[in-house]
Amino acid sequence: MLRELRIRDLGVIEDATLTLDPGLTVVTGETGAGKTMVVTGLGLVLGGRADTGLVRTGRDEAVVEAELELDPDHPAREVVADVGGIADEPDLILSRTLSAAGRSRAHVGGRRAPVGVLSDLGEGLVAVHGQADQWRLRRPAQHRALLDAFGGEPVTGLVREVGSAHRAWQEAKGELARLVEGERTRLQEIELLTHQLEQIDTVDPRPGEDRELAQESERLGHAEDLRSGAGTAHRLLSDPDSFDGDDVVGRVARAGEELERLVAHDASLADLRRRLTEIGVLASEVAADLSAYTADIESDPARMGAVQERRAALHELTRRYGEDIDAVLRHRDQARERLLGLHGADERTEELTRRVAEAATRLTVRAAALTAARTEAAGRLATTVEEELSHLGMARARVQVAVDPRSDEGAVEVDVEGAEAIRVGADGADVVEIRVAANRGTEPRSVAKAASGGELSRIMLAIEVATAGSAQDRVPTYVFDEVDAGIGGRAALDVGARLAALARTSQVIVVTHLAQVAAHADRHLVVHKAHGDQITSSGVRAVDGDDRLGELSRMMGGDDTSVGLSHARELLEQCRR
Repeated sequence: MLRELRIRDLGVIEDATLTLDPGLTVVTGETGAGKTMVVTGLGLVLGGRADTGLVRTGRDEAVVEAELELDPDHPAREVVADVGGIADEPDLILSRTLSAAGRSRAHVGGRRAPVGVLSDLGEGLVAVHGQADQWRLRRPAQHRALLDAFGGEPVTGLVREVGSAHRAWQEAKGELARLVEGERTRLQEIELLTHQLEQIDTVDPRPGEDRELAQESERLGHAEDLRSGAGTAHRLLSDPDSFDGDDVVGRVARAGEELERLVAHDASLADLRRRLTEIGVLASEVAADLSAYTADIESDPARMGAVQERRAALHELTRRYGEDIDAVLRHRDQARERLLGLHGADERTEELTRRVAEAATRLTVRAAALTAARTEAAGRLATTVEEELSHLGMARARVQVAVDPRSDEGAVEVDVEGAEAIRVGADGADVVEIRVAANRGTEPRSVAKAASGGELSRIMLAIEVATAGSAQDRVPTYVFDEVDAGIGGRAALDVGARLAALARTSQVIVVTHLAQVAAHADRHLVVHKAHGDQITSSGVRAVDGDDRLGELSRMMGGDDTSVGLSHARELLEQCRR
């Protein structure tokens, strides 16, 4: 909701602050006082086109500032946060500065921002309907959204279903496209992995084989040294000739016998005797093992050649696929698993092709149901708007809500076997356009082009009132300028009544010159002008009680005499009834 609008040095308005309330607010004043500057200023602060001629004569710049009250979860807060503005306070401050030199600046939530951000915010916050500004329904998507909201759950439920079906179809189609596009890469990878597995399987290495062969190669390459050294060690342990007629084993045995003789005299020698016995047994065993080792050592050139050849084959594998044979075997297992997955892609392609076809069928069926529901709702909406127009001095107007196939770039073509391809977007296969013919005998045209000035504002009022009870994402504030142009009498009272009806669900601000409209207001603001020595300036004040009666009397062409005030009082009573 718009809480306050401040205008400084814009046109004839020097400095004016409009404090606004919920419900219906009317802005009135004498011709030339600057009523339209209120709408112009609001258009500027909501991203409208700037005209340097609007800057007050003799001033450097004009400033318009709007304070809006937003719900905590309003989407506008996210936009404000994106530009770095203050988005977590109850009120949002927007401002626009227009320089006489042609420069324009915008601020959103206290932070400098592109003017386009004001426009983006404005579309969801305020709908301006006037001779030059049609912020509502200037895009086809807005027409569609209004119709869907008017249709209620039977339509919006199908919109959600179509959106879900569209996402499922897009996901399946995208996955299939990625799979098909990667077919050449997949075949190349299959060929590479198959070749790698053939190389590894041809060698058929065993875990740890490279380490075993390295040890064997070292042993075969030093067989003579190993035999000689082991033989020397054996002789030193067990050959008497190596120790002047006695060997190590014999000497240990004799030492043990000597200690055995002495144990009877000193029991502490028993432990030493036991340890010498253990040494003797161990030396004997080592001598036997060395003898066996020496016997087994032999030079085998043929075996050495086989080992070197096998090691070369294993080295070729480790050079390509891992630091050792265990790593090569891990690579082999991973390659086999990957190869299974790649071979299974053919089945995946078939499955995705089936999913895409099923998703396309489901999408087109739901889109067709949505088209039917929209077409039915379109007829009801057209009838309702025509009825509203009949109360707004346009009884001869004809309304058409067209639901046509989409052809825009936002939709994609969906093919279903056995059916004609259609273009479908996330919100269906339809483009909706509200068309109006202001008079019988003329062809209905898009609502934004069907009329001008007051007629166009009344058409927009009829549409807004017709959809007021059904719109889910309603714009919280509506502004109407020239909605009463060219009408009077009973029609003017009906216009005021329709504005009051709309104000029951939204904030409505109306610039009017008819007392029959102004009398329906919850709040009445008057733009008044003052004449200085050289230039005229205007301000804004709220009127109530006798002041309001006086303004209504002036608007009816009377004065503040008892007769004029009496007429104004009767008008107020009539509107309240």
